[in-house]
Amino acid sequence: MDHSLPRPPWLRRLPSAVWTASAWCAAALFALVLFATTTYQMRPFHGQSGSPTLLGLGPRAGLAVVLSLAVIGARHRPVTVFGALLAESTVALALGESTWPFYGAMDVLLCLVAATRRRRTAFAAATVELGVWLGQWAVTDHGRAEFSDFLSTLLAVVAAIVIPFAIGNAIRQQRVYGEALRAHAGARAVTEERLRIARELHDMVAHSIGVIAIQAGAAGLVIDTQPDGARKALGIIESTSRETLAGLRRMLVSLRRAEADPDSGADQAVAVGLEGVERLAATASSAGVRVDVDWLGSRRPLPPEIDLAAFRIIQESVTNAVRHSGGHHCRVSVEYRDEELAIEVVDDGHGLARAGAAAGTGLGISGTRERVALLDGRFSAGAGPEGGFQVAVRLPA
Repeated sequence: MDHSLPRPPWLRRLPSAVWTASAWCAAALFALVLFATTTYQMRPFHGQSGSPTLLGLGPRAGLAVVLSLAVIGARHRPVTVFGALLAESTVALALGESTWPFYGAMDVLLCLVAATRRRRTAFAAATVELGVWLGQWAVTDHGRAEFSDFLSTLLAVVAAIVIPFAIGNAIRQQRVYGEALRAHAGARAVTEERLRIARELHDMVAHSIGVIAIQAGAAGLVIDTQPDGARKALGIIESTSRETLAGLRRMLVSLRRAEADPDSGADQAVAVGLEGVERLAATASSAGVRVDVDWLGSRRPLPPEIDLAAFRIIQESVTNAVRHSGGHHCRVSVEYRDEELAIEVVDDGHGLARAGAAAGTGLGISGTRERVALLDGRFSAGAGPEGGFQVAVRLPA
């Protein structure tokens, strides 16, 4: 049983009508070549005596058409057509006609077999073709030809077999290599998508857990002396928890939809852009760090990946200010420039200590730096010019 390989993309894109027309044109050309080679010397047909007349051209034309019909099926069954041409070459030899047109067509088919079938199938076809040719030579020659003539003809036949085999095999290897590259690209895309989802989950959960931890600590300190303050902190914990759970639920639902329909815009269901900065500032302010947001320049729509990345960068920076800075004020500046988006987040906390932590392997800083690098932006983080900690980002927009 012959096992064919998947057809290359350029073959799949060709419409069926083009293939059908090409097959009929190839069969007509092959019939014309057969007819021309059998009538070139105008020899008698089937033992007729004397010179052939126009009446003798009819059987020859009919035979050429019949023998060429097999070529029509070369697209779907090249191995079968290859075997049929081998048999037809034997028939032509028995009729005393030239067999080189059949071997020329078989060489073209050999290239197709080597390009679309497994290598051992093509190698077997090439071996059978050479064996049949040697058998036909032995039957018709009867030892009359000199060894040098036989050797030169043999080399020519071998070259006519090896060249199309090599061309077809090269096409096959290129296709296999292309499929491997596409598979690798698909696996890489899956890995990158998983990393993106991991970053989204980290940014979402880290911010909320930071706020919850601070409010829980504050509630524990004042629950006996200031019940109203503790009640307010617990309310913030509840609202933050519900908002985080809702975001996680939206993300999980969108991921399930993406698995069911890869072309559905799953990212849009969970994407949060710069429109969420004000809510982020309000949440952080309720956690004890006042966040002021300055919008500079003319606001305009941004590419989705830039919009989402800008929000996540601000979210990560504000979360770090709430959890690690020890300060009471944070300023977020978003400036729309002609060809870029400039973001600065500055707090009034312990800048030198946080600068040392930023140089380490913290997931927040490294994740932000990686996100900016993927977008061909610029990132810097360290002690601010007036103390505190500063994060500065430039994104192409």
